[in-house]
Amino acid sequence: MSDTIERIKCLIIGSGPAGYTAAIYASRADLKPVMYTGMQMGGQLTTTTEVDNFPGYPNGTDGTAMMEDLKNQAERFGTEVRFGMATAVDFSDEIGGIHKVTIDGNKQIEAETVIITTGATAKYLGLESEERLKGGGVSACATCDGFFYRKQDVIVVGAGDTAAEEATYLANICNKVTMLVRKDYFRASKAMEKRVNRTENIEVLYNTELDEVLGDNVVEGVRVVNNQTQEKHEIPVTGVFIAIGHTPNTDIFKGQLEMNDAGYLITHGKSTKTNKPGVFAAGDVQDHEYRQAVTAAGTGCMAALDAERYLGSLE
Repeated sequence: MSDTIERIKCLIIGSGPAGYTAAIYASRADLKPVMYTGMQMGGQLTTTTEVDNFPGYPNGTDGTAMMEDLKNQAERFGTEVRFGMATAVDFSDEIGGIHKVTIDGNKQIEAETVIITTGATAKYLGLESEERLKGGGVSACATCDGFFYRKQDVIVVGAGDTAAEEATYLANICNKVTMLVRKDYFRASKAMEKRVNRTENIEVLYNTELDEVLGDNVVEGVRVVNNQTQEKHEIPVTGVFIAIGHTPNTDIFKGQLEMNDAGYLITHGKSTKTNKPGVFAAGDVQDHEYRQAVTAAGTGCMAALDAERYLGSLE
């Protein structure tokens, strides 16, 4: 490990809408933030080809371009954006204490405040065709991308509340929604199951798994397999929505910060405060409910304001 220890006022771990918005507000508050972006600079949104629902883009944009805009804005106000990954943390229990963060296994940072915006990673099935067609019809967010499949036929993979919510949302705008449920029953709540069953344009295929996504550059259909009979057949669709959950990127914070059973960081009340003084969490790393770019950006703003007020209370 490097012998050089850097001391900063505000460290932001992770990028994306939450991280960059926190950086913009922290910079304008003269907190001189330093951001380490993580391995995916710009976060999940850089895997989204089109963004049509973020305010301020009347003609839409793409995820990578939007993250570049936010990054440039943060840097214009003085944020130092660095490519690197936090690999270990040692958060102080003391008010006014110094938090220690290791970057890339060898660089030591000491920070008066830390804003965590490491996000959550959508779970996928691991099919080659699924990976190849991400952004070409394969998505993990119906609210983000469903609009592009209006009056078309789509597939939803999953059996929990998230899958049921995605399916009923898509049913309002798509011609037909086919749900692939691996077991012979839903894992969703009874209320969500009833909602699915009473929606006329949702068809549920039980004991059915996605075998392959069909198409060269865009989705043209899927091949599914009945896991009881091994019978396969193809379904023509233009969109495939994988709704099997998300994994919050919180492994390095285990034992340091309070989390729920799914691993999402717990924040107190309407704030972004964690259980450690001077440590704040924003975006999908603490939000398993909405998971939208605009809500992530909002909590990024909140985290910077919370950090500013925390430092002000120490003076």
